[in-house]
Amino acid sequence: MDSHEEGRTCTSLRNIVDALCEVEGNRWARADWSDPRRLPSRDDLIRFVDMIRAVLFPGYFGSADMSRDSMRFHVGAALDEAMQILHEQLTRGQCFLMCRAADACGSTGTGDCSECREKSVAIARDFMERLPEIRRRLNTDVQAAFEGDPALHSPDEAIFCYPGLQAVISQRIAHELFILGAPLIPRIITEHAHSMTGIDIHPGASIGDGFFIDHGTGVVIGETCVIGNNVRIYQGVTLGAKSFPLDENGNPIKGIPRHPIVEDDVVIYSGATILGRITIGKGSVIGGNVWVTSDVSPGSVISQKR
Repeated sequence: MDSHEEGRTCTSLRNIVDALCEVEGNRWARADWSDPRRLPSRDDLIRFVDMIRAVLFPGYFGSADMSRDSMRFHVGAALDEAMQILHEQLTRGQCFLMCRAADACGSTGTGDCSECREKSVAIARDFMERLPEIRRRLNTDVQAAFEGDPALHSPDEAIFCYPGLQAVISQRIAHELFILGAPLIPRIITEHAHSMTGIDIHPGASIGDGFFIDHGTGVVIGETCVIGNNVRIYQGVTLGAKSFPLDENGNPIKGIPRHPIVEDDVVIYSGATILGRITIGKGSVIGGNVWVTSDVSPGSVISQKR
């Protein structure tokens, strides 16, 4: 490249940079924030989930050389680091929420986020106290996978290999943060799991014990979905909303119940689409590739007409 062409390239790049950095066109930029660290770190949150997963399943994830004698050390060290990461990321999430809502957090440039940090400490502490219950639920999920899939030779295989269980681990972690009021972070966690497994479970979904997703690719479970105990679903299942009520400005109304309730002991086969705030009664079987938009009585079998 001669000097003339090099000069034209530099000028072109400067023009592109100028255009990309224009305030008018850069609608979602955060460069105007006095402290850019307010945005949560996706990489740190992925590391946090990996640490919690190693705590919940010691020896399977994290250090493979763990012994019974050293387990307390490994678990304690991982929890300490995870707690620090969570506190920092929760603080960033709180600052993000405050700045978007009212420009109240550090809007004067002083960076005073004491209220955000206090909330974050409380959420992080409450989350850590819920870890034993998260592990109890996940143990039932592992057992459900082993009992529900003849291709599994051991529960260990489900823990190591099954994308359905990996997605559920992330969702159960994110769900507790969601109900504790953590902004943004729960969704980052579940969307990372979505990108890794092809299984999309909103952190707001409430899921009972013994939940098993077999194969899993293409599963979608919406925010206000309620799933009972011992439910099994297969690939391509959608538990979604039938419609989106709008407010007076034409925007979707947030948080209202709009996804299905699936009662205990239900099986939903591949490709089934279940929409709206309907109830799938206890012990029902929903066949593959069916479209369900009304309540299903307990013990029903729904299939395509032949």
